Amino acid sequence: MKPGHAKRAIAVLGAAAVLSPAASACGSGEAAESGSFAFATDQVPQCLDPAVSPQDVVALIGRNIFDSLVAQAPDGTFRPWIAEKWTVSPDGKTYTFTLRQGVTFSDGTPLNAAAVKASLDHIVDPQTKSIYAARLISAFDEATVADDRTVRIRLKRRSTPFLQALSTTYLGIQSPSSLRAPGAACGHPVGSGPFRLDAWTRNVSLILKRNPKYAWGPPTAAHTGPARLNQITVKFVTEDAARFGALASGQVDAIDDVPPVNVKTLKASSGLRLAHADIPGVVFTTFLNASRGPLADERVRTALVRSVDLDTLVRSAYFGQFERAWSVLSPSTPGYDTGAPGTWKYDPALAGRLLDQAGWTARDSQGYRTKDGKPLELRWPYVPQFLAKFLVVAQGIQAQAKQAGFKIDLAPADSGTFGREYVKGDLDLYSSSFVRAEPDILRLFFTSGQSSAKGGGAILGTGFPQLERWLNEAESSADRAARVAAYVRAQRFVTEHALALPGYVPADLVGYSAKVKGLAFEPNAYPLFYDVTVGGKA
Repeated sequence: MKPGHAKRAIAVLGAAAVLSPAASACGSGEAAESGSFAFATDQVPQCLDPAVSPQDVVALIGRNIFDSLVAQAPDGTFRPWIAEKWTVSPDGKTYTFTLRQGVTFSDGTPLNAAAVKASLDHIVDPQTKSIYAARLISAFDEATVADDRTVRIRLKRRSTPFLQALSTTYLGIQSPSSLRAPGAACGHPVGSGPFRLDAWTRNVSLILKRNPKYAWGPPTAAHTGPARLNQITVKFVTEDAARFGALASGQVDAIDDVPPVNVKTLKASSGLRLAHADIPGVVFTTFLNASRGPLADERVRTALVRSVDLDTLVRSAYFGQFERAWSVLSPSTPGYDTGAPGTWKYDPALAGRLLDQAGWTARDSQGYRTKDGKPLELRWPYVPQFLAKFLVVAQGIQAQAKQAGFKIDLAPADSGTFGREYVKGDLDLYSSSFVRAEPDILRLFFTSGQSSAKGGGAILGTGFPQLERWLNEAESSADRAARVAAYVRAQRFVTEHALALPGYVPADLVGYSAKVKGLAFEPNAYPLFYDVTVGGKA
């Protein structure tokens, strides 16, 4: 997840696309071991329980520890994984999963129906204080155990995105033994995945050890037996130059988030490779609070959006590595509006006319527009660590909007202060993004049930019932074409009514040694290490 910190994801059609040839054919069992692999990432985990934490790094690490009931395939469909089959009731509210036999957690306990129920109950338990996972299954009602291999999940309403939610790391199946003590899974999570957590030095690194008994890899992988690596070391290196330096000097085998400024250098090196994966979900977007102040006037919102030259800002800030966005959804997300590009362009003349029409006709001594003696002022607080990659663009937006007459107070704040202002809606602009290979992510930002006061991303109030209706209908529709049409309408509504200023399409730039083979991505864009080998041939 990624409020304010968009990260890795990949186009659905490219999900699980191998960056270099897989080390062996599909269906192979025990694989040749391939030593250790060191990976550096820019985020530092605070809690390793994916039911609790929404951090990208937790999903990245967790995919090695946890398995899921189903796997999302490159074409966006879902395939059996820990569940060998499932049925859905005619009303779409009851899912019955039959689990595969012989699956065990790394602590030796069986992965059975009771374990699936325990994991789901843990996610929705208020004591867990889930930030994201519980929202993925907001329709969840209860799970019941029919027998050791059969679990029935009842939903409060039809929720078509439910299977996609189950396929994510955030709903990975955890060992009940690791969930019994409150908070235990934060420090020592236990799953049935190809690796187990061996050691964690907080703020520095963690070590994952190979699970030699693993024999149930996902159908999207290149093999099914134990992982090819003996060990993975994940290093937390937040400073961009230091992280890239670690790759260039051979201290690590791969890094996440290659700084765009270093891409040219990386490509010039014969011993390094680059993988570029566009991220699905909500792009890095500045949302406009249409429920208060000057931005309650659509003309003012539109003027702000049209006063920004995004093409120039994004190109200069990211050295051509990221594309400017045209919709709040990423082009790699199912349901993206392919008609969006070119529909709203930089037009300072139009911005000026709209502000005149809205009554902001005068200017003060600093050039800011005024109305009834008050300046056209907008509050844009941000938490520095969350806006780091976007800050240079945000500053560019601030400067360009000033030419149109907007006074934007782009002010850093600590997370506590920002959180209080956000919950109260006491801000005019805020920036965020969210990774998910499912267009239902739009509900997080544009429906009243996901208001900031309830922990969601919507600060728009309830003044747009048509938008909310489309999104809620899309969630409950089993008609794929109808869902896509609803999401396209929703995206166009957001654009036409200037409810948001999409910024850039985030991409994960993964740099890796030429010795690394089998590196792939999962649909929500986290690098996969299950098939990886380092050096030689597997």
